[in-house]
Amino acid sequence: MTVSYQGSDYHLHDWDPFIIQFSDTMGIRWYGFAYVLGFLTASWLLGYYFKKGRSPFNKEQQFNVLLILIAGTMIGGRLGYMLLYDLDTLIRAPWKVIEVWKGGMASHGGIVGLIGAVAYVSFHYKQAFWKIADITVTLGPAGVLFGRIANYINGELWGKFSTVPWAVVFPGASPYGVPRHPSQLYEAALEGLLVLAYLQYRLWRSKVTTIAPGQLSGEFFTLYALVRILGEQFREPDADLILGMSRGIFYSIIMLVIGIAFILRARKAASPTIGKA
Repeated sequence: MTVSYQGSDYHLHDWDPFIIQFSDTMGIRWYGFAYVLGFLTASWLLGYYFKKGRSPFNKEQQFNVLLILIAGTMIGGRLGYMLLYDLDTLIRAPWKVIEVWKGGMASHGGIVGLIGAVAYVSFHYKQAFWKIADITVTLGPAGVLFGRIANYINGELWGKFSTVPWAVVFPGASPYGVPRHPSQLYEAALEGLLVLAYLQYRLWRSKVTTIAPGQLSGEFFTLYALVRILGEQFREPDADLILGMSRGIFYSIIMLVIGIAFILRARKAASPTIGKA
């Protein structure tokens, strides 16, 4: 279906957020399915890493490790969203924090939660923190990829006004009928696919994880922050600005600084062969 705007036709977003719907509010949603796909991909990667000697976790340990990482991501993502984007609802109706099936997850919050989960895994299994961190950052981007696609299916987090041929009219956006960038798909490609490909390349085609533990984690923070800032140029702000910047940009700048600090720390602590990383 298309909508006409100033003489040109644009695709009208008409995806149903439910795969299977049981009632007005209950059913199996694409958003939840995206998380399942992300975690299944992470599970497969973790098993493959062990077979290739890249992970210390055997088959029995992998399930528990993934549960911890999943819990950290979900708790951090949901709390991060409520704290950073919907504080009023958290104060007024704190029980809504558990309504993850309705959407409302902050990627920056998920990353913070993941750091806490990595720290716990490191302590529980008596493994070096940075070793586990470097493994973990390679698992997450697939989930971001599927999650951003789910954002598009949900018709949320839409982009800014645009008349590019692939612009989309989102019924929930105001004013109605204005074509916009499908910024969710841009972010899926940048934050998900690009970051995933880069980290996998670095993991398998370099010695960075053995020569400079923690550098790959820093590279993830840095690259994710940069592509998120780029993606925000096409995305309509979904909350009040901070210092004239969208919240996505503001929090990504903090993440960028942290990522650079991680890289500098790793390189300082690395062996003289760092140049080969």
